[in-house]
Amino acid sequence: MSKRFEDVTELDVTATPEQVWDAIATGPGIDSWFMGRSEVEAGSVVRTAFGGYTPDQPVIAWDPPRRLAYGSEPGPDGRFVAYEFLVEGRAGGSTVIRAVTSGFLPGDDWEAEYEAMTKGNAMFFRTLAEYLNHFAGRSARPITVFGPPVRDWAAAWRSLFAAISLTGDAVRLAVPGLPATDGVVYYRNPHTIGIRTPDALYRFLRGFGGQLIAAHHVFDGTDTEAAWQRWLDTLHSS
Repeated sequence: MSKRFEDVTELDVTATPEQVWDAIATGPGIDSWFMGRSEVEAGSVVRTAFGGYTPDQPVIAWDPPRRLAYGSEPGPDGRFVAYEFLVEGRAGGSTVIRAVTSGFLPGDDWEAEYEAMTKGNAMFFRTLAEYLNHFAGRSARPITVFGPPVRDWAAAWRSLFAAISLTGDAVRLAVPGLPATDGVVYYRNPHTIGIRTPDALYRFLRGFGGQLIAAHHVFDGTDTEAAWQRWLDTLHSS
């Protein structure tokens, strides 16, 4: 079995179309809300390095600041994923973004992959809105660390929520080696949780490969990757 899919997300943001374009069509912009590290050759290709892979994603449409589309080349089995962003300015300086994810997933295990992708995409697009509503015009340092494989996800989430002192939507982040900070949950689903503080967007995701991933965006430029890796390893072993 296999699946051809198209998922649509609409976002209303308090940013201009030009600010949205900077967020979706430049390397520093994508680094501030998506995953890994990205670079963009205007009108040509988008590259995102994540988990040891840096695929070229050719640009299909480039019409600043209204439309951007790019996607992976189909593999030997037909697999591909493409992204399209349609940007419409509204009165008062707000903007509507229509984000379309489409593609083809081959094989009998497409359901698990599709579930992980859709839940991850929901977090990424909600992070895009959070970035544009609270940090537009700023560039973040992306921090990505992978924990050990998880066998019991219910226990892993309980340990994480206890470690971040989650109370309702309020969070207290106290990572050894880093200043403690308070935050608020801006998005949550069974595979992910996203937290906003005054200087960062912190995300924890259930990776498709079975690992808990910390994928953060730090706007003060501090390199905190080593501290987060030590914390994630300790959290998993505790």
